[in-house]
Amino acid sequence: MTDTAWIDLALTSARPQAMGALLRYFRNLDLAEEAFQEACIRALKTWPTNGPPRDPAAWMIFVGRNSGIDKVRRQAREAPLPPEEQLSDLGDREEELADRLDGSHYRDDILRLLFVCSNPVLPATQQIALALRIVSGLSVKQIARAFLVSEAAMEQRITRAKRRVAAEGIPFETPDAADRAERLATVATMIYLVFNEGYSAMNGPEGVSADLCDEAIRLSRLLLRLFPAEPEIMGLTALLLLQHSRARARFDADGSIVLLEDQDRRLWNSQMIAEALAMIDKAMRHRRPGPYQIQAAIAALHARAERPELTDWEEIDLLYQALERLQPSPVITLNRAVAVSKREGAEAALAMIGPLAERLSGYFYFHGLHGALLKQLGRTREARIAFDRAIALATNAAEAAYIRKQLDHLADETGHCISR
Repeated sequence: MTDTAWIDLALTSARPQAMGALLRYFRNLDLAEEAFQEACIRALKTWPTNGPPRDPAAWMIFVGRNSGIDKVRRQAREAPLPPEEQLSDLGDREEELADRLDGSHYRDDILRLLFVCSNPVLPATQQIALALRIVSGLSVKQIARAFLVSEAAMEQRITRAKRRVAAEGIPFETPDAADRAERLATVATMIYLVFNEGYSAMNGPEGVSADLCDEAIRLSRLLLRLFPAEPEIMGLTALLLLQHSRARARFDADGSIVLLEDQDRRLWNSQMIAEALAMIDKAMRHRRPGPYQIQAAIAALHARAERPELTDWEEIDLLYQALERLQPSPVITLNRAVAVSKREGAEAALAMIGPLAERLSGYFYFHGLHGALLKQLGRTREARIAFDRAIALATNAAEAAYIRKQLDHLADETGHCISR
């Protein structure tokens, strides 16, 4: 076999299981990662000739473990010997460790890996970077491109995260049932942040930002396999699928953002949508609503509308009200204002977002919506000020291009030339 695409797929699929087991075995992120990389090199050398093993993850654990043990032994030979009383009481530690590894469950290994990467002691940016490197196996170069920073800066960020894990003494054991429920929400948030990082950075459906969205969906599916009866994980997965289903329609030929109501719905991914809708229906049957389920339900109402004018804005407004009760946030209120504008008009929506001005003064989408509502009401001068502020806060070229088009429309309507 000369085509190595199947090897890449097998290694990617095996990585969370293998890395989780190697992390528990060696209790050191760097050593576990090096052991896995050595196993990957061996796989690339032997699998094209011998074919894939029956269980690639088990093969990677076995080879990676042996490689790591060899490295530990080499380091031990270079280190001073411990006192004789310690040497005489070691017993067969290697066999004990091997038994512990071989008798473990993959589910706990993967959970341990996810929990370590999403530990609250790490800042969110470090959680995302560490998860993309350790769990997903993205290169430092890929992660740096996604975050729009240099490779050196991203290398430092990941290194700091690893050092923090070691310095804080973050446990490598699987949390008990009580801690697991609390930490599960943190893991879900980390996956959601990975998706948002790619979704927000997108200037089109291709490229590394889209890859981040795909990776977040893959991690969410992995978490759902570990917790198949957890409705919030179903909601998270469905939400990511619905958001990503619109990737091809989100931008025009110039790379400018196309609003949801203006998108060509024929470009939406119907397979993703169908999967997500079935998942939401299943989650709702558990009657334990949570923020991800509600957000997914809102996205589902958009997906079910064949035309923008058929969107059930009344139900969307009610869902946003429920989300505000569960998770009060000015951003949620801002999103609800869009539904209110569709139902009651721009004046009502403007009154709703007025009190949010101070808290969202540095938020691009606040000023974008503010300008759009003012424009609808014919308050051109105020709209221009809001749009100028939005451009100043844009985080990517697509956001800035969209707002510039709104300013161009204002210029056309008033006959004035706007300097930018």
